[in-house]
Amino acid sequence: MQRIASICPSNTEILWSLGLGNQIVGVDNYSDWPPALDHLPRLGPDLKIDMDKLKALQPDWVLASLSVPGMEKNIEALEKTGIPFIVLEAGRLEDIPSDFIKVAQFAGIEQRGRQMADQFKEKLESIHKNVPHHSAAPRLYWEWWPKPVFTPGRENWLTDLSQIVGGKNIFGDEKGQTVKTDWKSVADRHPDLTLIVWTGVPKEKIRKEKITGRPPWQGLPFAEEHRVHILEEGWYCRPSPRILTGVEHLAHVLYPDRFQPPNPEQPI
Repeated sequence: MQRIASICPSNTEILWSLGLGNQIVGVDNYSDWPPALDHLPRLGPDLKIDMDKLKALQPDWVLASLSVPGMEKNIEALEKTGIPFIVLEAGRLEDIPSDFIKVAQFAGIEQRGRQMADQFKEKLESIHKNVPHHSAAPRLYWEWWPKPVFTPGRENWLTDLSQIVGGKNIFGDEKGQTVKTDWKSVADRHPDLTLIVWTGVPKEKIRKEKITGRPPWQGLPFAEEHRVHILEEGWYCRPSPRILTGVEHLAHVLYPDRFQPPNPEQPI
């Protein structure tokens, strides 16, 4: 049996979905799904992994990531340990199933990785097929961070996700994975819905009135309470199988007559 350390929440979720949960010996502080892994040793924040704790676990290999700016330091530190590792760096939605295969190949279970990748793609296709395409695409404003304001750009899985559910990311024409903007620029693009997914912040800690009360947004439709949706960041900010839960949930929000709420325990 292999001993695997995961130093990013999305990586932990991929390993679990591949059936490798019983081989994980340590995770970063923010890995919170599935709850069955809560007993594992914690190795520090995903931007600053404690390499001494990691080495003490004697992993056979480490699953690292560059999904968040700043994780480069972990890679530099890992190189000095001599422990084998692989790095995931998903940008687009299509990169996520490719990562399933990459991890599975390294773990010696390639067939399982390809099976999971196929299931992921099939589920996306099924959702997209059931989305109504006869009306104008809803214009979506995604907020990754409030001050300064960051939102996904063209090369981001949330732009792809928006298209899957028949919507349009209002900043999807801006190059890059992430775009820095401000409240007035958001208002000038006239979104239909505001989707709040602050990276690393549980939805319970976000107060909707702080968002609807922003001065540049007063009197505008997209800032009305029923058009502001505070979502589970774990369903949207992590390039893992749980993105499917996010896709299903957003489809339900947009078309409740066509889509049922998802089962968050079974993304695939």
